Amino acid sequence: MSIVAEIERLFATRGDSEYGGEAVSQAEHALQAAAAAVADAADEPLVAAALLHDLGHLLHDLPADSPEAGLDDHHENSAARFLEAHFGPEVSEPVRLHVAAKRYLTAVEPDYLARLSGPSVTSLVLQGGPMSPAEQEIFRANPHWQAALRLRRYDEAAKVAGAATPTLTDFLPLLARVARASSEYRGGV
Repeated sequence: MSIVAEIERLFATRGDSEYGGEAVSQAEHALQAAAAAVADAADEPLVAAALLHDLGHLLHDLPADSPEAGLDDHHENSAARFLEAHFGPEVSEPVRLHVAAKRYLTAVEPDYLARLSGPSVTSLVLQGGPMSPAEQEIFRANPHWQAALRLRRYDEAAKVAGAATPTLTDFLPLLARVARASSEYRGGV
């Protein structure tokens, strides 16, 4: 099965699940984040990262209320591991860093924490809270840190019940192009 078909299968079988206490499903959240990236004129790898940033939630069997039970699912890491072999670091690194980006922004932007939703604040506590200055320096050393910040802002904006977005089918050709370009770059095709 191709990576695009596998992603389509994951969204078809698990995308209607609740998005961690928010008013949208996993699929609605992903599509809203990708639409925000398109509206921001992001390049195709960042649009793919926006669409797939929470794929880790579709890869595990933990209940939707895990954060309220004190469990961090480390979805950013499982999604990045799943994606890196097929999409390369332009997609997998912003995905891996999108939780760190939330921690970074709560440390460096005084009003960022106040803009987070209740469920996002709950998960922030489980994820380590605002970054220390030393953690901020390490975060900024990653070449994909700025893409991760952009992705984080798409993530926070993608929680609107009933928002109109393109469909997953609309994004599948983009995913195929990004996967193909990554494979060609690595010499796989």
